[in-house]
Amino acid sequence: MSPRPTGLLAAGAATVTVVLWASAFVSIRSAGAEYSPGALALGRLLAGALVLGVICALRREGWPPRAAWRGILVSGVLWFGLYMVALNWGEQQVDAGTAALVVNIAPILVALLGARLLGETTPPRLVAGMAVAFAGAVTVGLSMSGGGGSSLLGVALCLLAAVSCAGGVAAQKPALAHASALQMTTFGCLVGAAACLPFSGQLVSQAAHAPLPATLNMVYLGVFPTALAFTTWAYALARTTAGRMGATTYAVPALVVLMSWLALGEVPGALTLAGGALCLLGVAVSRSRPSARKAGGREVTPAPQADPEPASP
Repeated sequence: MSPRPTGLLAAGAATVTVVLWASAFVSIRSAGAEYSPGALALGRLLAGALVLGVICALRREGWPPRAAWRGILVSGVLWFGLYMVALNWGEQQVDAGTAALVVNIAPILVALLGARLLGETTPPRLVAGMAVAFAGAVTVGLSMSGGGGSSLLGVALCLLAAVSCAGGVAAQKPALAHASALQMTTFGCLVGAAACLPFSGQLVSQAAHAPLPATLNMVYLGVFPTALAFTTWAYALARTTAGRMGATTYAVPALVVLMSWLALGEVPGALTLAGGALCLLGVAVSRSRPSARKAGGREVTPAPQADPEPASP
């Protein structure tokens, strides 16, 4: 496939990811009120694993190659398992501003790990865009804060979620050279669900008493923000750098503001809108490329290059 269609498909996949991840915040409000952090994570992962398993069986994807399993195991435990539990728990302990400040260091950590472990470059546009987007994310969080208190435990949990996310992405990126995006997501989700099995008793008990909307929201989280969005994420990640993909997630706070406005009737204030605009501006800057460079006194437009396709299993 030529570079341009590949780039457009990757951009489309990244867009699907951030839209669905933003929608997850609305669903978590309902499900999180009835399910404990571990039970919610396990239920979400089981729903996602079931859907992904059926799709894998229909497509006859088979088992991932041995070379991909290290990345699958690490990302499954860190990102699918530990991250989801820590984030669910942490956001119950801190106000929105603190959560935004701590959790949104994850894309910065992704860029740093990508440079350190994966040999990726950190161009000035990426650094500048991430700085602008991070400022926007914090502004959104502070403007939407309800004035609640923050506990040391909550801050630690949000920090653990950010570190787990970054570690999972760094482990996932090289594994995608050997496994498909669908394999990576399916088996990562299964590993995460296995890691969350200690919460199975809570899930069974709470599911028996939870209202139907909360359970349906948990299933939605598993099918769309997990099964679909993590697959489109892996597809896009295989075709760009971890740093640039991490920066893309800064669009999530802006989309959450818009979705809360449309779905919940929560009219955002001026500061919230300004923060959302900063998020989108930062993402645009971080994902932009120089249009031309000077060579021998002439303007030279670089030819588009696509990242190499992942090897077929």
